[in-house]
Amino acid sequence: MGEKIEVLSTVCIQKSDDLYKVVDSLNRTLKREDLMFGLSLDEENPEKMIFTIYRT
Repeated sequence: MGEKIEVLSTVCIQKSDDLYKVVDSLNRTLKREDLMFGLSLDEENPEKMIFTIYRT
């Protein structure tokens, strides 16, 4: 069976070059808690990014 991933929170934030480092650190630190963090570019606004928290 497939793995269920639940979106806990999504927020649009100002684009930052180093933000991926924070997301990477969160993923490494909190994976034991069944949490996963994502970061993507906002397709509608190139100055924004979308940060998402998931429960796996």
